[in-house]
Amino acid sequence: MLKDSYPYYLANEACSPNTDLDVTNKYTSEVATRVAIADANAIDKAIAAAHEAQPAMTAMRPYERQAVLEHCVKRFEERFDELADALCIEAGKPIKDAKGEVTRLIETFKIAAEESVRINGEVVNLEISARAKGYQGMTKKVPIGPCSFISPFNFPLNLAAHKVAPAIAAGCTFVLKPASKTPIGALIIGEVLAETELPKGAFSILPCSRDGADLFTTDERLKLLSFTGSPDVGWALKAKAGKKPVVLELGGNAACVVDEDADIGDAIDRMIVGAYYQSGQSCISVQRILVHQSIYDEFKTRFVDAVKGLISGDPSDKDTFIGPMISESEAERLHNWIKAAEDAGATTLCGGDRDGAMLSATVMENVPKDCDASAEEAFGPLSVLESFNDYDEALAEINNSRYGLQAGIFTRDLYKANRAWDVLDVGGVIIGDVPSWRVDNMPYGGVKDSGLGREGIRYAIEDMTETRLMVIRTP
Repeated sequence: MLKDSYPYYLANEACSPNTDLDVTNKYTSEVATRVAIADANAIDKAIAAAHEAQPAMTAMRPYERQAVLEHCVKRFEERFDELADALCIEAGKPIKDAKGEVTRLIETFKIAAEESVRINGEVVNLEISARAKGYQGMTKKVPIGPCSFISPFNFPLNLAAHKVAPAIAAGCTFVLKPASKTPIGALIIGEVLAETELPKGAFSILPCSRDGADLFTTDERLKLLSFTGSPDVGWALKAKAGKKPVVLELGGNAACVVDEDADIGDAIDRMIVGAYYQSGQSCISVQRILVHQSIYDEFKTRFVDAVKGLISGDPSDKDTFIGPMISESEAERLHNWIKAAEDAGATTLCGGDRDGAMLSATVMENVPKDCDASAEEAFGPLSVLESFNDYDEALAEINNSRYGLQAGIFTRDLYKANRAWDVLDVGGVIIGDVPSWRVDNMPYGGVKDSGLGREGIRYAIEDMTETRLMVIRTP
């Protein structure tokens, strides 16, 4: 059960100046708890504290940073059920999926603990000509400085962890704005961090309104901005960020190819998870499914039957697969997209019904390419089927999108797999599985409107550190 209210964390300390932010149970729409919300003055104080704490954070030895991360792992394991229940309530995430996300939270901090003691430089051979005789170079990685993090509602634990954990490993102070719809998981992370030996001011976790969050982007004391969320918001923030580097993990409308040699049953099993896991509210959720013409009819029949069998309802029920979308307005938006596609000639093979924030698992075909249901990010329980005859044309169709996050290819042909890796304009190509697959040490991110930079602990640490050179001359 959730507490009656939660504080925010300002300069490592719990603060409860108000309880102005209502957090609802996404299934019942009832207020589940209330959270303190930060104003511009609190955000300014947090940034100042992070700036002042950076020298002490930089001075922490790698084993000390590792100890902080290992403490978090231990405490998250002890509070596993509490974290999962909070996710189920605040995000409407089916309980089995919520437990999966807590497991990933723990894994992410474990990986960061391992990486914290192997942030290395290199010896650089400078004697490339006679004028450089007697010179040698060495590099080391140093923290970039205070970081600004903005995390989304759909993975409120693990996507916050992908910012917080590498920052601690790298030695960066930070301020984090969790999504106002789902702040509880991040605040529990803050509660655990407050138990550690981090320097005073090293972290702040501040739910706030979007209007009040301008300092997260524009303040020059912050040396890096990492944002996960919608493309429109992300690119607008980048335009306002000034000189600081920006990492953007944005949207997608991920495509998956099922070639003629694929194991149809295996592909369907994985596609069900990839398209409808947590009601499709993932930026790498399977949205466009391209199936070879020779197996299309069989795939369609079996896939639609499997989707019809998914259980919708109360996310706290262990058998529930499809829970509510994050809000009724989001469910209404996607429902309107489905209706618009039908009006344009598309066929709904199953689903397409809405009851409040509950949208049934939906499969469509013959969706015109310019319909939002195909061209934009559905971010809900919708997949679109189409057939192909030519493999290269299918790859071209995947690239026919303003997004480029990940793509999945079901083929047993090594040459076709390599061709997909060569030509697809995406951040990651997943062979033999859905684009929704991710583990937390791999480089993850997109191109085009899907973002800039890569997450995955070691890759995030690279963004959060600078290379500093020392040159030694031997007379």
